[in-house]
Amino acid sequence: MTSNNPQTREWQTLSNEHHLAPFSDFKQLKEKGPRIITNAEGVYLWDSEGNKILDGMAGLWCVAIGYGREELAEAASKQMRELPYYNLFFQTAHPPALELAKAIADVAPQGMNHVFFTGSGSEGNDTMLRMVRHYWAIKGQPKKKTIISRVNGYHGSTVAGASLGGMTYMHEQGDLPIPGIVHIPQPYWFGEGGDMTPDEFGIWAANQLEEKILEVGVDNVGAFIAEPIQGAGGVIVPPESYWPRIKEILAKYDILFVADEVICGFGRTGEWFGSDFYGLKPDMMTIAKGLTSGYIPMGGLVVRDEVVAVLNEGGDFNHGFTYSGHPVAAAVALENIRILRDEKIIERVKAETAPYLQKRLRELNDHPLVGEVRGVGLLGAIELVQDKATRARYVGKGVGMICRQFCFDNGLIMRAVGDTMIIAPPLVITKEEIDELVSKARKCLDLTLSALQG
Repeated sequence: MTSNNPQTREWQTLSNEHHLAPFSDFKQLKEKGPRIITNAEGVYLWDSEGNKILDGMAGLWCVAIGYGREELAEAASKQMRELPYYNLFFQTAHPPALELAKAIADVAPQGMNHVFFTGSGSEGNDTMLRMVRHYWAIKGQPKKKTIISRVNGYHGSTVAGASLGGMTYMHEQGDLPIPGIVHIPQPYWFGEGGDMTPDEFGIWAANQLEEKILEVGVDNVGAFIAEPIQGAGGVIVPPESYWPRIKEILAKYDILFVADEVICGFGRTGEWFGSDFYGLKPDMMTIAKGLTSGYIPMGGLVVRDEVVAVLNEGGDFNHGFTYSGHPVAAAVALENIRILRDEKIIERVKAETAPYLQKRLRELNDHPLVGEVRGVGLLGAIELVQDKATRARYVGKGVGMICRQFCFDNGLIMRAVGDTMIIAPPLVITKEEIDELVSKARKCLDLTLSALQG
């Protein structure tokens, strides 16, 4: 990133000399220099060059109530003065964590009344893996260790989280996945459905779960984990036939179901959780991101009462983190949930802004570069193609990255997953800001098409 601002260049020098960035080509980043974000308000960011940018990704899917909410800063400040830190080990607790556990139980699906706190969604999924295996060991079935996940699903970046996820490029680094984790195809009709109708493909993809259970052996399978809507995989919205068939299969076999709600949770779909949107009944739910609107790190695992009843008979659960239920993070999460409830933000998403966003996004279907627009709630995906009829991609062009750069250069953050552009704006986005988002997206699609034709 070229700059005329000496302060920008100074920060970029600090980055080059001292910082290793996540999910980055270190050499490439050193040559280019990072964009420096300095402040934010509402749905907007400003960089060190003074550019105003509409954040179409809510940070990393997380800034639910928008930037600049003083209430969250005040909650953190107040808690830091009262009790800045104490742990939850050794039969000890503190009010913020206990009150937050109750607040989460109040909005979680019925029968899910217990929470194990972590520092992130990745840690939540590590916790899930250990808790699933501990659960089955208590029940006298220690062989039920294998966890089934999906290709191209994302469940975090720790060793267990990356193994649970189905990202091949992550597995190639570090000899992943670890043993005891297997994957089935994803319900990605646009990319993989071929000549099947969406409903036919949805049934086929769901049936892969049953085939994998039988292949591994029912006595060896502990759980199936899935995002209600795959986020980092490209906002993969399953065909309507998918989840009903999955529910039939889950009811048939004695395995646990884990919903990874890190992205879908806390209002993203217009319901409190993606499990509510699809009528799912998970035994465990991983949470993070929208729990604190990203203002401070926190995650957790919400556990169904029947599972907890078994865990209660198992003695020590030898697992935990220094920052599990950190009091400052818990205070911020409590205030965040209060704002979501009192300001009826999720109700407004469901009734007003989500339908409006989905309507406006679908107007992009007429663009020559767009093969499909899909979405649910305040999640959206735009498939970039060379041929609309065959769904064929541009080969070797890196179209998504071209489009992403045009977005950056024109005041919009829209993420590229391959040649799929995805958005997940803050839940507080207004209709006027949605108009701006879609207008900028169209402009960037035009610029991308011109670049491909030039």
